[in-house]
Amino acid sequence: MARLILVRHGQSIWNLQNRFTGWVDVSLSRNGMAEAERVGKRLAGERFDVAFTSTLIRAQDTLYEILKHNRYCEQYVRIHETGREWYEHFTPAPGDAAELKIYTSWRLNERYYGDLQGINKDEARQRFGADQVHVWRRSYDVPPPGGESLKMTAERALPYYHDHIEPHLRQGETVLVSAHGNSLRALIMHIEQMGPDEIIHFELPTGTPYIYEFDTHGNLSEKRIWEVAHD
Repeated sequence: MARLILVRHGQSIWNLQNRFTGWVDVSLSRNGMAEAERVGKRLAGERFDVAFTSTLIRAQDTLYEILKHNRYCEQYVRIHETGREWYEHFTPAPGDAAELKIYTSWRLNERYYGDLQGINKDEARQRFGADQVHVWRRSYDVPPPGGESLKMTAERALPYYHDHIEPHLRQGETVLVSAHGNSLRALIMHIEQMGPDEIIHFELPTGTPYIYEFDTHGNLSEKRIWEVAHD
């Protein structure tokens, strides 16, 4: 039975500062690192076959912290989109069997917030009006100035999911994805067959694994949310 484990990265520095982050490559906060560590301990007994993440360091650091605590991941290799063909044309060597492949793609990046990036959300409400900021943040298909809507994020994330993640699920593998609130919402919208009116009200917390199991026909058979207790 295939399993898909989705994890939103731990709290970032700009999450803590209440800023629009988007594609700005900020690091995890101390609390975010602690969240990632707790997730790692919660998932320590999972045997991952492959992992995916974005090009942004907060998602990658969350993934590496998870793998640091994993009992089965002895070593891993990062495969960037531009290096995929170069790396994978080799015939695997015996030692490659222990490598967990981590595929990195900008298509799993957070929603691009355009002109809002770096602005404190309260300041944005004062500058543009609370109603307008609410529309930019919570509508499905209205992008902020120079940025992406959730619909536009889904239009890049879902083809990547179909082309690169689903094939592993069809082989019955366990797949780990460490990414962002909006790119993961796009995947969850598809997996759970939500409509636009449903997904705009869906909140994905940081540091909380969402576990999806699929039967041999690729149909969703079970969903679980693993709450990670604080120390």
